[in-house]
Amino acid sequence: MHKPVEEPHANLEEEIDIAPEHEAEEELSREETDLVATVATVGVVGVGVAVLEAALLPGVALGVAAMLAPKFVPKIGEALGPMFKSTVRGAYKLGQKTKEFVAEANEHVQDIVAEVDAETKSRAAEPAKDTAPSV
Repeated sequence: MHKPVEEPHANLEEEIDIAPEHEAEEELSREETDLVATVATVGVVGVGVAVLEAALLPGVALGVAAMLAPKFVPKIGEALGPMFKSTVRGAYKLGQKTKEFVAEANEHVQDIVAEVDAETKSRAAEPAKDTAPSV
């Protein structure tokens, strides 16, 4: 009796583990199933509340928002980060420009006050010369 020689790589395709792809698909389908179940439950509760007591709808809306918040808040935070940074940058630049404007305005006011003070002193000195007795 002669035994056929098995090739070591003949069944290689069968030995390869393709489970990660299937697990990812299963995980996705589980998430989709959970989402559909959650949406259906919320819909049934919402219709029940609307039929029984419409005043409870704001509470249901708050409950749904509280339920969805953990899923979406991190994404919102990531999206708002650059916008917040640019807002702070703009506010800083506005503050710097305002500081420059106030410094210039202060300088102009001091110049005007100095001119008025000099004019007042020169006018005060002129009448003193006119009121001096002439000989």
